[in-house]
Amino acid sequence: MYGGDEVSAIVVDLGFHTCKAGYAGEDAPKAVFPSVVGSIDQMEVDEPASTDANSGSAGEAKASKTPETERSKGKRKLYVGSQSLGLRRDHMEVISPFKDGIVADWDIVDSIWDHAFRECLLIDPKEHPILLAEPSFNVQQQRERAVELMFEKYKVPALFLAKNAVLTSFASGRATSLVVDCGGGSTTVAPVHDGYVLQRAVASSPIGGEFLTDCLMRSLESKGIEIKPRYSFKRKEIRAGEFQTVDLDLPNTTESYELYSQRVIASDIKESVCRAPDTPYDETAYANIPMTPYELPDGQTIEIGADRFKIPNILFNPSLAQTIPGMENFSEVAPSTRGLSQMVIESINKCDVDIRRELFSSILLAGGTASMQQLKERLEKDLLEESPQAARIKVLASGNTTERRYSVWIGGSILASLGSFQQMWFSKSEYEEHGASYIQRKCP
Repeated sequence: MYGGDEVSAIVVDLGFHTCKAGYAGEDAPKAVFPSVVGSIDQMEVDEPASTDANSGSAGEAKASKTPETERSKGKRKLYVGSQSLGLRRDHMEVISPFKDGIVADWDIVDSIWDHAFRECLLIDPKEHPILLAEPSFNVQQQRERAVELMFEKYKVPALFLAKNAVLTSFASGRATSLVVDCGGGSTTVAPVHDGYVLQRAVASSPIGGEFLTDCLMRSLESKGIEIKPRYSFKRKEIRAGEFQTVDLDLPNTTESYELYSQRVIASDIKESVCRAPDTPYDETAYANIPMTPYELPDGQTIEIGADRFKIPNILFNPSLAQTIPGMENFSEVAPSTRGLSQMVIESINKCDVDIRRELFSSILLAGGTASMQQLKERLEKDLLEESPQAARIKVLASGNTTERRYSVWIGGSILASLGSFQQMWFSKSEYEEHGASYIQRKCP
């Protein structure tokens, strides 16, 4: 048993889109940065850093070469963090540690955790117990690998793995709820009862924030709108207040880095102008909707009309994705994808009859995509139409979008700072005695 509550625990939530890390007991994470890394194959190129005309200031270029951002893993160099990824380099690929929602590359996870501890929080992990958030459908092999890495490499004194849905439930002060987590890589519906996830009733869909961003990008491309990444041009002032955009020729930029840079802009467009429609999307009804302007980084102002409503509606009607040019094969990739309201009802129906009423009345919206305008109201409306008449539907979502975005981390912060929780830690001595598989008993 670990009883060391004299130092603050560290809470880390490595999501598909962003990594959040900070001290337990605080209101928000101290560090928030992308969950992807830049990777340069050392065999392919001798000089990894490029100094193009749009690389930023000399200070930024210098920062990119410090140990805080680059790490060598075998024959590749990894660049972690927003600043490092914002700096274009020749031959740099942008890669994610995840595949199908679970970790596929532990070297990348290691470099992300290392960046969070040593550069963002400026701590030595040997001195702090660590609470890690994990997906509700995480498998034993993945959990044991995380345990081994934390104890063997980082020498942490104690560890705890907590399910995302449970932490979201704690963040709202509930022990029982239905958590609808709209994340970057997927949407997961997980019932939580008395602080435990009911695994048999967890439902998930591959439609998350990144998928919606891709749909928006394809739709804009089909209308002849090109999103120019920030590194690919520079703006010259020719007269006071008048600028000219000059394209830069950067032949060694990888496709993955170009796509990453375009996604950053497209994601901002989505968050700025998109909102869930009050009723199911209909092409003819929204054909003459007023346009909303958005200014791209290169100074070009674009007008966005029906896409503002069509893209969010894909969450409720996945087959809409097939009507977007370039996304026609989606149904072949994910043939059984259900809409959000169907997933909620399906998940509740797999739970015991005794708790269904309580789940219907405490549906929690969480995740970055859940911050979209009118999403809560639309989900509530659809559920009222589709659920049993006796059910009392209540969809709960924090009015503060930051809290909605970071609800998993906030739940971890609350849990790890409770006095009664300190005896729950999986200690280093228990790991040495029982091995990594003991995590299944300590953190069911």
